[in-house]
Amino acid sequence: MPGKALIESKALKLYLASFRNHGAFHEDCTVAIAKRLIKEARPKWLRIGGYWYPRGGIPIDVFFQHGKLPEDVFVPEQGVAPYRGRG
Repeated sequence: MPGKALIESKALKLYLASFRNHGAFHEDCTVAIAKRLIKEARPKWLRIGGYWYPRGGIPIDVFFQHGKLPEDVFVPEQGVAPYRGRG
């Protein structure tokens, strides 16, 4: 849920793409993205689901939530199937 500011979609896309070759753990990247969004946009509520490609056959899904969800807001399931391996 946005606060007073919004982030342009192209700027967000470029920022997220900058993590493609970033040398850190998936958990650290997801939390860094969340903290930057909170700092810049000051949302009322934020939820991030980081679905990363497996490294060494181990899938890593990282979730981050900030703030309290207002009672009158519906948030659907993220709808991402669990990782089932190759093939």
